[in-house]
Amino acid sequence: MARAYTIATAALALSRDAKWLDNTLSHFKVPGVQQKTQGVARRLSVDSVVVLAVTIIVGDELGAPVARALEISQRLIATGGRYSADTGLSLELDLSSLRAQVLENLEQAVEIAPVPRRGRPPKSTTGRLD
Repeated sequence: MARAYTIATAALALSRDAKWLDNTLSHFKVPGVQQKTQGVARRLSVDSVVVLAVTIIVGDELGAPVARALEISQRLIATGGRYSADTGLSLELDLSSLRAQVLENLEQAVEIAPVPRRGRPPKSTTGRLD
């Protein structure tokens, strides 16, 4: 089974705020993101993190809104890093280098990302007078 990453780990690897990433995944369907029911943390595959990395590049470089940047990024990935619009615009992206960079960033992020606590917090034992 392929490795899956938390929102915090992916956000660190993408140099984005975890809140931005969580909101993006709440509003848009990204292939490779495991979403179950409410209360179950999302898990992201390497491929989904690569899609998000391309989306960030397209958004930052072209000023495209997230929805459009996500469409373009999925087409870029599907065509091996080449995108041609009907208007004559052509984009090219070195996907193998980007993927290698994303993998390296994920390896580093795994080491420092906080592990989210789930469930009810433990009962406080400080300040009790028993």
